[in-house]
Amino acid sequence: MTTWRGWHRFATTNPPAPPQPDDPPRSLEERLAYHSAFVTIRTPAISALATQVRTLMILGRHQQTTARPSLIVTGPAAAGKTTALLNVGRACHLAHTRKNPAPPGSAHAVAPVAYVLVPPGATAKTLITEFARYLGIPVTTRMTQTQITDAVSHTYTTAGVQLVLIDEIHRLNPRTTTGAQTADLIKDLTERLPATFVYAGINVTDTPLFSGTRGAQLAGRATLITCGPLPARHGTRQPFRDVITDIENALDLHHHKPGTLLRHAPYLHQRTAGRIGSLTRLIRQAAITAIHDGTERITKTTLDAVQLDHLAEQHTRPTRNR
Repeated sequence: MTTWRGWHRFATTNPPAPPQPDDPPRSLEERLAYHSAFVTIRTPAISALATQVRTLMILGRHQQTTARPSLIVTGPAAAGKTTALLNVGRACHLAHTRKNPAPPGSAHAVAPVAYVLVPPGATAKTLITEFARYLGIPVTTRMTQTQITDAVSHTYTTAGVQLVLIDEIHRLNPRTTTGAQTADLIKDLTERLPATFVYAGINVTDTPLFSGTRGAQLAGRATLITCGPLPARHGTRQPFRDVITDIENALDLHHHKPGTLLRHAPYLHQRTAGRIGSLTRLIRQAAITAIHDGTERITKTTLDAVQLDHLAEQHTRPTRNR
């Protein structure tokens, strides 16, 4: 998805959908593929990000003299940051292309969204090259960083890019020389491109990105959205149980009884520490196991047999009562 062609394919391909009562039964392979890809569960963070992106894009639409306001999505690993980023980017892409279809006979569709990954050990030149690669802008080894930046700024503006998503932003360290130059490049792009920037990274508030002069500039322009573990209870609401319900309703198993997973909510919260990524992985793996072994239902025994990602398994696992 770090090229326009790949992003366009992702954004315009219908996401997996839960089985409907009137749908013909899916084959075993179709159901395995479905639980592998699975649906996107709308978490509070996704809702908050969608609202903020829509508002800030309107707020910055006619801003000319300074950089537009931006967003930073932060949180621990497996908290759903990239999922939230991609979900909002897809929604923006589809909304824009519906309102602004490409003219008949046009060789290229409009490009409202750009998705860029910060490469490991990024320098300003390697990062701006990633921006160029996304839209297929030719880059030669002899081109300077300034020349590539000029080409990117011109092409992105001409292509109508309105939303720039930058993932893995925690890889930048403005305290180093290369990191400082890269942070300056991003600041320069926010001032040159008529687009709203959204950054995502692991616990960015604990990194140098928010410290020093450069960090203060970024923090002063960005709204922070925390994509953290889901609490078991938040006031009168129970967001973790709500997510479990949504996941369970989306399963495609022949003999699974709705409400089974909800009864194990305390176990699931302890097992995954409330991380949406760990939770969906646990249930998806259990569903695939249930299809393979023919039980077609998820039980606590099934869940307990699934080995999760190392981050989740580092937490104390609950007693294995059946």
